[in-house]
Amino acid sequence: MRPTCMSTVLRNTAVGIASLASLGASFAVGTTYGDGTDPRSGAPIAASNRPFSLRTVSAAMTGSLDSGKSCAELLEWYRDEGVKLVGPYGWGSSIYAAQDMATGVRDAGPADFNGLNVAPRAAGTLTGATSSATGTNVQEAGVDEPDVVKTDGSTLVRVQDDRLTTYDVSSGEPRRLISVRLEDITDASLLLAGDRVIALGADDASANTTGRTRMILVDLSDPTAPEILETRVFSSALVSASQHGDTIRLVLSQGLPELDFTQPRRWRSEKSALERNQEVVRESTLEDWLPMVSGSETDEEALVNCGDVAIPDDDSGLGTLAVVGFDADESSTWSVSAVATDSRTAYTSAERLYLATEAGGWWGGWGVDCCWEGNRPMVSEPDGVTRLHQFELDGIAAQYQASGEVEGRVADRWSMDEADGVLRVAVGPTNATGNFNSVVLLKAEGEGLVEVGRVDKLGVNETIQSMRWFDTLAVMVTFRQIDPLYAIDLSDPEVPRLLGKLKIPGFSDYLHPIGPERIIGMGVNASLNGRTRGAQAGLFNLADVTNPRRVSTVEYGPRTEALAGADPRQFTWLPDQRTALTVIARGYGSRTGLVAVLKLVEGEFVSRLVEVEYGDEVSQVRLVPLASGPAAGSVILVTGDDVRSFTF
Repeated sequence: MRPTCMSTVLRNTAVGIASLASLGASFAVGTTYGDGTDPRSGAPIAASNRPFSLRTVSAAMTGSLDSGKSCAELLEWYRDEGVKLVGPYGWGSSIYAAQDMATGVRDAGPADFNGLNVAPRAAGTLTGATSSATGTNVQEAGVDEPDVVKTDGSTLVRVQDDRLTTYDVSSGEPRRLISVRLEDITDASLLLAGDRVIALGADDASANTTGRTRMILVDLSDPTAPEILETRVFSSALVSASQHGDTIRLVLSQGLPELDFTQPRRWRSEKSALERNQEVVRESTLEDWLPMVSGSETDEEALVNCGDVAIPDDDSGLGTLAVVGFDADESSTWSVSAVATDSRTAYTSAERLYLATEAGGWWGGWGVDCCWEGNRPMVSEPDGVTRLHQFELDGIAAQYQASGEVEGRVADRWSMDEADGVLRVAVGPTNATGNFNSVVLLKAEGEGLVEVGRVDKLGVNETIQSMRWFDTLAVMVTFRQIDPLYAIDLSDPEVPRLLGKLKIPGFSDYLHPIGPERIIGMGVNASLNGRTRGAQAGLFNLADVTNPRRVSTVEYGPRTEALAGADPRQFTWLPDQRTALTVIARGYGSRTGLVAVLKLVEGEFVSRLVEVEYGDEVSQVRLVPLASGPAAGSVILVTGDDVRSFTF
């Protein structure tokens, strides 16, 4: 009997996130690759005028990564690896897998949790940070992230549908200036660097909007007359985007290509379909595998040279991940790096970038690599291991440093953090681990990321709901029926240890530090047997980390949800006012959006709710603090239909 193939495609949002090892720059009419030849015919191709220049950033790819292959060698490698992955129904052999695997980024949709529509859990690491200078609650201090609204303290810009709208907020009372259309972009978000807006979203002009990324650069030097400078379209899905100073960095995933696969029919056996699909892979071209880019007035061209695609020497999954870096004021000069992997999780600090592959397994969810047919392995069995790659960030360049692995599953970028050159990773269970969670610490030694310390058996039979990292402390929340909060000492990376834990009903799926000894947790209230009872906010005292305490709680009642758990950008901490502003949704269908105002008065919450939005636009609500400018200290409320001052 042939075993059934299971396919679970896990997705990480992001909005992501970061990337790799280097590129040179040879473009030509049509598609040009790094060695100047057509990989199909071997004939030379005449170079064309470059629509933009690419700064070459060479990185030594030895040890765990290999590069320098010719286009013919690289294509042969892709084909050989692809043949191992294809089955009678397409990629992964699952009747459903081919479509999912071809989309690049695999972001999980909302999951139903006891009748409450709850998106995948976010974890956090905001050591000492509040909001970024542009008003977004971010993961890492000093590293800004895309959002639907940005401000420099005097001008506010938002994107909604395909419209970019500017506002004068210098007085604290927003005044609408102008709205312009962004062509062929959907689900857009923004970065703001000086007087440049970088709009990033799916390419609405493509039939495969989830697999292609459109970037539009806008000059905002005159906010009453925004000027669209240029548009670029990538053939890859956006994994993450980040901004450090004026440096913009994109991580793009090509994923497995969409090929013309067949499927078994009454007249075609599975064996025949498998053989045909293997032949399709053997006939694939580099255009199918490598990321491409086109400009406003240029044809689609190769984004990376063949010799600069780094190939891991272990099984990191098949695909092509590219990292594009450029200065917002000099967007014609890029640094591009690529690695042949399907990494879907990217964490970026101010100095380094880390990539994590997805591990399949019994506890963490099966990947597509699960099936055998007779004695023929369709693909390798899941090993329950996450592969990690570390890159040094230098201006617009990303330089490969080291690779390693950890047993277990890294859920998302919030599960990773770095301090003093040590990578700290929270991992959930897979078939390579026990049925518990762990915190693992790794450090680069030569070209390897080597484990130096770990703490195991955190939340046995439970799922990680949130993480918060400090310089020498980690806080983990897990959940099954009760909410264990664990305080973990990381002061000595080689001897991390569990200091204390707190068990209470419910769980916090977003944690935010508000001082050296206090954390606000937004999450779900639950009974002792695990039955959920709506949203709640909790204040935790970590003055004695061996004895964490919850000192104040606000419960919002049945049919409510704290949206910061799905999107931390819907949480704002105002340190000067000792006030948190966050979005609560009430109802499952036609929802009501409320702003929860949580003031800390003598160590207790004083709470009130303000109705601000309705329907499916509740997810668009933002509370944007003005950190600078004439109205510094004011807060702007952005809803689906309005932008106004918010009094709290």
